[in-house]
Amino acid sequence: MTPIDQTEGTDNVLLDLGFEDAEELTAKVALALKLNELIDQRNLSQTDAAAIIGMTQPKVSQVRRYKLQNISLERLMQALVSLDQHVEIVVQPARREHAPGITVAA
Repeated sequence: MTPIDQTEGTDNVLLDLGFEDAEELTAKVALALKLNELIDQRNLSQTDAAAIIGMTQPKVSQVRRYKLQNISLERLMQALVSLDQHVEIVVQPARREHAPGITVAA
């Protein structure tokens, strides 16, 4: 058996897979996860959710399926605010334990 050449990955699988916009996409997914969780908790249909958050039903469908390429971070944050959430953005110097980049906790 021959050894397999392995490279060490990062903690961002999208970056490891070569997505150029991996950090932004990771942030979008975190926001979409929270948005979908709230929609589920409130038992909202896509049509009802769309009316509350100011998106079209097809856009809500995209969020529900995590098809986030045509939805901005700002739009996802505004949708969360529409569902009575507080969205906070914190900017701080990068430290050794936290490399420069974007992190979203939802």
